[in-house]
Amino acid sequence: MTNISNPILRGFNPDPSILRVGDDFYIATSTFEWYPGVQIHHSRDLVHWRLVARPLNRPGQLDMRGDPDSCGVWAPDLSYADGRFWLIYTDVKRYGATTVQGAKGMSLRDFPNYVVTCDTIDGDWSDAVHLNSSGFDPALFHDDDGRSWMLNMLWDHRPGHGRFAGIQAQELDRATMKLVGEPTLIFKGTERGFTEGPHMYKRGGFYHLLVAEGGTGWDHAVVMARSPDLLGPYEVHPDGAVLTSAGRKDMEITRAGHGDLVELADGTTWLAYLCGRPLSGRERCVMGRETAIQPMQWGEDGWLRTIAGDAHPDPTPPAPDLPPAPWDIVPWDGRFDAPDLPLDLQWLRSPHADRLFSLTERPGFLRLHGRETVGSLFEQALVARRQTAFRFTATTSLDFAPRCFQQAAGLIYYYNSTKFYYLCISAEEGRRQLQLLTASPENPEGNSFEVLADGLPDGMIDLRADVDGDRLTFGWRAGGDPDWRILPDVHDASILSDEVSLPRLPNFTGAFVGMACQDLSGAGTPADFARFVYREGALSAPVD
Repeated sequence: MTNISNPILRGFNPDPSILRVGDDFYIATSTFEWYPGVQIHHSRDLVHWRLVARPLNRPGQLDMRGDPDSCGVWAPDLSYADGRFWLIYTDVKRYGATTVQGAKGMSLRDFPNYVVTCDTIDGDWSDAVHLNSSGFDPALFHDDDGRSWMLNMLWDHRPGHGRFAGIQAQELDRATMKLVGEPTLIFKGTERGFTEGPHMYKRGGFYHLLVAEGGTGWDHAVVMARSPDLLGPYEVHPDGAVLTSAGRKDMEITRAGHGDLVELADGTTWLAYLCGRPLSGRERCVMGRETAIQPMQWGEDGWLRTIAGDAHPDPTPPAPDLPPAPWDIVPWDGRFDAPDLPLDLQWLRSPHADRLFSLTERPGFLRLHGRETVGSLFEQALVARRQTAFRFTATTSLDFAPRCFQQAAGLIYYYNSTKFYYLCISAEEGRRQLQLLTASPENPEGNSFEVLADGLPDGMIDLRADVDGDRLTFGWRAGGDPDWRILPDVHDASILSDEVSLPRLPNFTGAFVGMACQDLSGAGTPADFARFVYREGALSAPVD
C-alpha cells in the first residue's frame, strides 16, 4: 500500500481550500504579499500534485503595492457552481499592531473580500468583484437548493470586543455577484478563541461548519459544529478539536489547523489542513505553514473524527484507493532562455512586472531593474522561490556594474522586510564590493552591514548560499573560476521563520531564496542574471 508523505505541498503553502470536480482535485493556498496571487495545485490521486495556476495576475484582480508584510492575499476559497470555478479571497490592506484577543484598545483594520470566476482552472479569471470588508477568510457555500452563501470571520474593532467575533453568513446572488439580505452571526466560536477559516458542508440533515481556532501557532486546531439550519444555532463537536497538535511540539507535524474537507467518489472524506515542520531542536518553522492531508471518518453519532480517533495529524496516512497519477514534470534547469518567468519564481506586491524585470531585453538573462530598497512595500525588484527543504544550495550568476553605493544586486534569502540575508554586489569609490546586509528582529539595531570582499574583478560573479537546518553559509567566485570561496561565518537561518518576529506584527509566510536589485539613485540600473539554481539535499553534492 502506498502512503502519503505529509506535507503534500511543501514550503509556504498555507490555508488550503480543497475541491473535487469529477476525477480532479484542486487545492488553493494563500500567497500573502507574493505575486501573482493564490497558488492552485492539481492532483488525480491526492498523492501527486502539480502547480497548475496562479489566477490573480493582473491589476483588475490584485494590486498589493503598499500592503504590509504578511498581508495581501489571505485564505482563498475555491468552489464550483453553474459550470464554473469560483475563487473568493481577502486582500488585507492594513493589519494594525496587535493580535492579542481581548485587548482593550481599538484595532481598525482593512479586510476587503473579492470574488473571481473562470470556466477552467487554468484559464483567464474574471476581474475582481468586491463583496464586503467585514472580516477575513471568506468562503462560498453552494447549497443544494440553488442558493449560495458567503461566510467570513467577523472582525470587531470596538474596544473590549475581542476582535474575533465569530462567523457570519450572508446570501450571495450568483447572477448579480452581489450580497443580498442582511449578514447573520451564526457561530461565536469556542473557548479556544481566534475563530476563523470557515467552511460549510451538508450531510445527514445537518449543516456542518468547520473553523480554525486557537491562533495559527502551536495551539492551532480544526473545530466543527453543526445545525439543522444554516443560520444556526450550532452545536459544537463533543470531542472539542477534530484535529490539532496543541501541546505536542515534539510531533513531526505541528501547528495543525485551518482545514477543508473533500469527499471522494467512493464516499470517503479527506481533510486538507495547514501544518508546520520545526527545525530539529528548534521551535522555528523556516518553511512557514505547509499543506497536509489525511483521511477522516464519520461516526455513528454523525460527527467527523480522525481514523485513529485521537485528533492528531498523521505524517504518513495511507493513500486513497485511486489509480496512481504521477505528473510528467520537467524541473526547471535554472536558465532564463524562455520569454516568461519560470513557474518556480514569484515577486512582491506589484501587478506591473515589466517595471521590475524583463526576460527579453537581454535574451538568455533575467534582467532586474534597480528599484526600491529591500523591504519596500511598493516596488521591489526581487524575484525568488520558496524554500521547500531543510537542506539546500542556491547559486546565481550575475553581470552587474554598480557605479555608487546606492546601487546593489545579488542573492537574497528572504522572509520579509525585517528578516533577510542579502549577499550583494555594490560599489565604493569605483571598486566593486561584496557585501552582506542582514535584517533580524533579534538585532536591536535592526539591520547589519558587512563588507566581505573589496575590489571584485570585472565581469560575471557567481554567488552561493548553503543552508543546513539552522546553519547558513555564503560563498562567491569570479565568473569562470572553478573553485568557490566559501566565507567562514555561519549565520542563523532560523530567523527566517514565523516564530521570530517583531512584537505584535503578523508573520504568516515562509522563507524564499532568489535574486534582487536596487538603485536608490533613480537611474534604474539593471542587473542581469544568467541563471539561478536551487538544489535540495546533501550540501556535499557538486555545485556547477
